[in-house]
Amino acid sequence: MEKHLVLVGGGHAHLTVLVNLAKYIERGHRVTLIGPSPYHYYSGMGPGLLSRIYRPQEVRFHVKKTAEDRGATFIEDRVVRINPAERTLHLHSGNQVSYDIVSFNTGSDVPLNGVVSEDRENIVPVKPVFNLLKVQRFIVPALKERPMNLVVVGGGPAGLEVTANLWRLVNQNGGNATIKLIAGRKLLGDLPEKVRTLALASLTGRGITVIEGKRIKEVTGKEIRMADGASLPFDVAFMALGVQPSRIFRDSGIATGPDGGLLVNSFLQSVAHPEMFGGGDCVSFADRPLAKVGVYAVRQNPILFHNLLAALEGREMKIFMPQKDYMLIFNMGNGRGILWKKNFVYEGRLAFLLKDYIDRKFMKKFQVAGEMNEDENQFASLQKAK
Repeated sequence: MEKHLVLVGGGHAHLTVLVNLAKYIERGHRVTLIGPSPYHYYSGMGPGLLSRIYRPQEVRFHVKKTAEDRGATFIEDRVVRINPAERTLHLHSGNQVSYDIVSFNTGSDVPLNGVVSEDRENIVPVKPVFNLLKVQRFIVPALKERPMNLVVVGGGPAGLEVTANLWRLVNQNGGNATIKLIAGRKLLGDLPEKVRTLALASLTGRGITVIEGKRIKEVTGKEIRMADGASLPFDVAFMALGVQPSRIFRDSGIATGPDGGLLVNSFLQSVAHPEMFGGGDCVSFADRPLAKVGVYAVRQNPILFHNLLAALEGREMKIFMPQKDYMLIFNMGNGRGILWKKNFVYEGRLAFLLKDYIDRKFMKKFQVAGEMNEDENQFASLQKAK
């Protein structure tokens, strides 16, 4: 009996499902992918996209082509509300899509409420990653005309990598810019002191100002106002204030974790609605909180692939067991990286080369034929979609 599987979002956790869609369709099931754009950009290479280490087509998956080539339907739209009682998804366009099984991989956004007082193009959330490409194409020509004040807000991994690669973008284009990182309490405050010290030395050694121990009160279209009364003018401000899952689960009255993500069990299945699944940043793992790092989404790939088919056919599902330890490598924008895993910390060119190898291998595994040869100037349509 044909059943309808709907995938909401073509992110990291859905990639194995997408490249193996034929295995669902050949068993008589119908599959629909709903996403805001034909492309999904890989966040792990986003800072390198900003600094032009990578071309756009090197860091994106053509999820529309992947789905359609394998017999699925792609809908370019956004889900704004879920009705689990009727098993329907309400889209931004006003249309509705019904499902038998649905899986969410909608990622996360940067929380701006209470901080940003104006919706301005020069205030740039670092997610979605496409924002980094969009602002890069504004900054490069502006650098040729005048000196710029560039500010990054947020002292976590995203803030660090964006700051480091912003330096590279300015340096590689012969520009003149003042770069400041407002790091909150302190830069990489949740990581070992050795990692923090290496990162701080790397940034300050390039003339980047790192501001620690100060709280932001408000970001307007022209300046950042601090709680102590100081203000910092800027031409572009990058917002890297952590991440939060989409509000669609809370807005739809569906069980969520403390962060607002879809609350899932060890099968990556909603604790309240067994026909609903999810992975990546948009879910909260009921067994224990998981850091918002890509390694978990990547490891969820085969579990979701198996469990979605099992749910469609009433078969036994597999358990997702997240590892306790993982490796982080920061792209420092100068051809070097900082690697951290457990008690091991290393800074140098080899760290960046390892990250580059891992990232390119991951991309190659899931990119469809022809993607690398496509004209990267799909920019106008993508900008419209965003």
